[in-house]
Amino acid sequence: MKNRRSALILAGTAAALVACLVAAAPAPAAPAAPATPAAQAAPKPASVQGGGTIFFPYSAKDDIRFTVDAVSTPWTRPFPAPGGEKGLPTDARGRVTISHYFTESGFTATAEAEVDCLVTGGKTATLTAVVTTSNVGWDGKRIGISVQDGQRGEPDRVGFSWGVANVDVKPDGTVAEGTVGTCMAPAPFTEVTKGSYKITPAPLAPQPKS
Repeated sequence: MKNRRSALILAGTAAALVACLVAAAPAPAAPAAPATPAAQAAPKPASVQGGGTIFFPYSAKDDIRFTVDAVSTPWTRPFPAPGGEKGLPTDARGRVTISHYFTESGFTATAEAEVDCLVTGGKTATLTAVVTTSNVGWDGKRIGISVQDGQRGEPDRVGFSWGVANVDVKPDGTVAEGTVGTCMAPAPFTEVTKGSYKITPAPLAPQPKS
């Protein structure tokens, strides 16, 4: 009888101890709430940086170089036309420098232009820029440039809106150079032989709230 009473006392004491430990244990932490879009890191804007010398088959002996430093700044260039009050998702800023040394004459044509538009698709980008200074009468002219960031050992490539592209044929058969709209450029049809370009792609920016 005594042994039975002792066993009951020990069992009751153990149960009480377990109850005290459970009561004293901290409550399990609530699961963390998922990060809101605002808390997530903002995506990098689209950009193109770099410089290089290209091989242009119709000026094979010449030294032609392009330097590009462009970054997307969506909805920052409003214009007065209907629908343009907020600008465009492809608005951009930056600078393009062009140098073309003509081997036969020894003359170097140069131009600097301010970037106004940039759009990317994977490792390819097109951009436009308005010439601010040049020694060939291009001041105020918009030019279009495309860049391809070569992958898996492929060369980088560059295209440009003059020389072999962007020609308007009039109804009477005469030919004139066409105008270049924002972000309009041909495919990157030349190879970069020296230097390189880096493209950071990004999707089009969402439309701003009213």
